[in-house]
Amino acid sequence: MPTADNKRIQERVLHAVLYEACAMAMLVPLAALLTGNGMGQMGVLALMMSGVAMLFNMLFNALFERAERRWGLQRTVWVRSAHALLFEGGLVVMLVPLAAWWLDTSLWQALLLDLGFFAFFLPYTYLFNLAYDRLRQRVMQGRQTVLSQSE
Repeated sequence: MPTADNKRIQERVLHAVLYEACAMAMLVPLAALLTGNGMGQMGVLALMMSGVAMLFNMLFNALFERAERRWGLQRTVWVRSAHALLFEGGLVVMLVPLAAWWLDTSLWQALLLDLGFFAFFLPYTYLFNLAYDRLRQRVMQGRQTVLSQSE
């Protein structure tokens, strides 16, 4: 059974897909409304950005968890905040050029759009991962209880 330190690839994929699907359901309509771009154009951009973000999510979280183990870090408010800031900062570097190209706009305008996304995703990342970790802990405890009772 995987622990917090030993997640299977299937769980990492599930985590990334849930993260992106929940975010897109909220963000695409909001971005289309605020930018004046169509839902289709923003939806396709969101899918492209989501693909990049999901791959980065899995890689980043694996590396971050390795750092947590190596340095003996606990998931405090500060560690969770550092996680969210580093994750979102990495995405800015990758996604601004993509948004500028897709929307046929300047890097500056794409950066401003991405800052809006950042304002959404920073608290979203923190809250989503907090909720995911708590739900995961309950599921794992439930499995452990079931295994203990069957022995």
